[in-house]
Amino acid sequence: MMNINELCNKFGEIAGGKHHLENGVCSVTFHRNLNVSILGRSSKSDHTTGASISFQSIDEKGYSLNLGEFALTEEEVYPFTKSLQDQGILVSALHNHWLFIKPNIMYAHFMSVENPLDFARKVRIAFNHLVR
Repeated sequence: MMNINELCNKFGEIAGGKHHLENGVCSVTFHRNLNVSILGRSSKSDHTTGASISFQSIDEKGYSLNLGEFALTEEEVYPFTKSLQDQGILVSALHNHWLFIKPNIMYAHFMSVENPLDFARKVRIAFNHLVR
């Protein structure tokens, strides 16, 4: 079995984002290139257009707690969340974060307990449903 550093590196490679390991939590972040404004002001902050996945708490079988959050346009919500659900990933929340945001951005939270590399592959498949 890979050590946590190797596993985190592979997780980031599969997901296609920047990986970071801290306190036993491996996170991969992505920046969505969405033109967003809040209160009439342009925002490129990860708080408005960001996306991330992570894994932690690996057991003896190699399964971990896998979590994710993605900023989505309204048009992306159904195809992205359906792809996750079709692959056995639980979508646990879908909501907005900001008032007076244009366009309306929704934030999907999702999770699973499985091999983290399998989770990364499934999320990567769901990426195909995002507007680039």
